Formats: sequence, structure tokens, C-alpha cells
Amino acid sequence: MLRSCAARLRTLGAGRGGARPPAGNPGPAQRWFSSEKLSANDRSLPNPSWNKDLRLLFEQFMKKCEDGSWTHMPSYSYKNTLNGKLPNKHLSQAQLFTRSYEEGLGFEYVMFYNDAENRTICFFQGGPYLQGAPGFLHGGAISTMIDATLGTSAMIAVGIVMTANLNITFKRPIPLGSAVVINSQVDKIEGRKVFVSCNVRSADEKTVYTEATSLFIKLEPGKSLT
Repeated sequence: MLRSCAARLRTLGAGRGGARPPAGNPGPAQRWFSSEKLSANDRSLPNPSWNKDLRLLFEQFMKKCEDGSWTHMPSYSYKNTLNGKLPNKHLSQAQLFTRSYEEGLGFEYVMFYNDAENRTICFFQGGPYLQGAPGFLHGGAISTMIDATLGTSAMIAVGIVMTANLNITFKRPIPLGSAVVINSQVDKIEGRKVFVSCNVRSADEKTVYTEATSLFIKLEPGKSLT
């Protein structure tokens, strides 16, 4: 999944490991995730399938974006053409995994990040196609969103990364169709290693469903993703 995310996030540049932009001049990440990018094709915007909790969380954080403390991250179900080079005919139809379902059936989510706090937060609602045990979200579905959120945190911090290790503790099952909050942060950076953690809570943040830690490795410049 992070291979698909990597193409979109190449525009982030060197991340925190590189030179920071001068004051008053937003860097690549800020420009890429600015409100100017909002469009009808942005899958991170509300649609009729979003429940009231997901809509409320979205509205609350869009207001926080107004003072620049948080930034909304657009998301598109794009095709990955690898710069026009298609070594495999199936790549011509490649789309971001979490955006490959029709609205309301699979992964409905929106992410925001706070650069000063090294935090990325994801508001996620799992649709009926993501059922595991009857009435509950499949463990693989929340694992996917955890990997996506942690990976996004790591990529914003240092640039393109790949998952090296992901440890997840499932504490409680997540009701299907409910909105949850995935709150992640970069804990430590050691050379090319990025250590990230998160927890998954209910919309009111009173119930802890899942906790996770992960290690990501920053790819060397020019290193192939294949």
C-alpha cells in the first residue's frame, strides 16, 4: 500500500531530514496539502455515506486548519503509471487500495497532520465490505489504515519510506460503520530508521480499540521501489 502512497508523497521533498523552507514560505508538504487542492475528485471530502461522527470530526479539524496548526491531506483514487512505463499490463489499472471501493462500501477516511508536533491523525469509517466477525470491522482492515497512517507520518518526517516492522495489539473489536480516530506520532528518528506509534480510539476517544508501533526505513535517493 505504501508503494502507492509513495508516488503522491514524492512531492514532500526531503522532509525533516533536509533543509527547511524560510519563514513565511511554505515548504512542499504545506503546499501539497493546502486547502487550494480541495476538489470534487478528493476522496477525503465528505460524501453521503459519512456518519455524523466522521463529519463532525472533519469539520472540527478543518477549523483547526484555518490557523495553520493542522493541514488537511487530500486523497485520490489515482492510477499509478510509473511515469508512463508499464512493465506489467495490470499496472495500467492500478489504484490506491484504500480508494478502490465505491463510496461508503469500504474505506472512508480523512487525514490531517501537525508538522510542529510530528503528528498525523486519521478519521476512519469502515464500510460493509470490510466486515470480519458479524457486525465488526475486519482486523486486516484496521491494520491497513494503521499502516497507512503510520506510513504517512514517517513519509512526512523524512521522505519516501517502506514498512520494516508493524506490531499491533487488538484490545476491542470495532463496530462496523463506526468512526474511529487513529492518532499517530513520530517517536524517534535514527539515521534511516523512523519509529512511529499510534492508538485507535472511538470518536469520543473514550474507548481504546487498538495500539500499534512500527519501524519504517527511509529509502535511499534513487533506490527502486520494486
